[in-house]
Amino acid sequence: MRNRQRGSHLGLLLLASQLFQVGLDNIPPVTLAVLGLNAYLYLFPAAPLMKACVSVQQAYWFSDWRRLLLSPLHHVDDWHLYFNMVSFLYKGIRLERRLGGAWFLYLLSVFSLLTGLVYLMLEAGLTELTQDQSYSMTCAVGFSGVLFALKVLSNHYHPGGVTYVMGLPVSNRYASWAELVLIHITSPGTSFVGHLAGILVGLLYTSGPLKAIMKKCAALVTSNGYNPRPGVNFSSSGSSGYSSTGGGYSGYHQYAPNDASPPPSSYTGGLTEEEQLEAAIRNSLNERGQTNQRGAPPPPYGFHVPQEASAEDIRMRRLRRFDS
Repeated sequence: MRNRQRGSHLGLLLLASQLFQVGLDNIPPVTLAVLGLNAYLYLFPAAPLMKACVSVQQAYWFSDWRRLLLSPLHHVDDWHLYFNMVSFLYKGIRLERRLGGAWFLYLLSVFSLLTGLVYLMLEAGLTELTQDQSYSMTCAVGFSGVLFALKVLSNHYHPGGVTYVMGLPVSNRYASWAELVLIHITSPGTSFVGHLAGILVGLLYTSGPLKAIMKKCAALVTSNGYNPRPGVNFSSSGSSGYSSTGGGYSGYHQYAPNDASPPPSSYTGGLTEEEQLEAAIRNSLNERGQTNQRGAPPPPYGFHVPQEASAEDIRMRRLRRFDS
């Protein structure tokens, strides 16, 4: 593991140029937020690299499990950040638009943790098979393992195409494996096991039980009332959005079936306090008029407006005035 180089940050400048070339408005919010988080943690790391990287020795032997959270979000240098984030940019745009922001964020969180766990299992297995402790002491850092998992997922949703890996046409079905081998050959310092862990996590989602488990967990959380936005649906296969009936927008408010009280908007209607007061006066007057028309006794409260005097009452008043 080499030390981080603090130079001209050319990689960061190129990444910013790439973002503006694509257009910030064209980047979905979760993808843009993850890009920003990685760039921020490169400039202001939460921990030094040797305390952020993940290895069997540090995570398992020394029980420093927080490295599973830190390692995907830290990078060795600005070029490491640049290549990972540019790759994530296009994968994120494609997948977030297909899956929806909520599920994509959920997916990234699970992939980040699982990639680290599978990496630890592979390194521990290699240590046992070879009796070489260096595998358990190898420390990995970076987002590339998650990228390989996303690569498997992207190829799963877009089968039958061709991907050019270093200029060589490769079927999408085998593109991840081709990249795994070619990157290891051309860049020996990269983590072959870390990239392999990402591929295995992606396969667990596309061909294994991971997707079903994630769906059950999401359904359990939302059924217990922990969904922060009741109108938002999780979707693992298509775009997520706001629930609707008959093609119409259902709004954000949902109410329990046993809740007989109407929503607050039915009381206020978006009116100010003065407008609510005027509406209350008008309603009270209308109710009083309807009550009197039905012959019911007036209520003991509210605004009372006397009825207009009849012709006979006026005649009697005039007679009393003349008599006096």
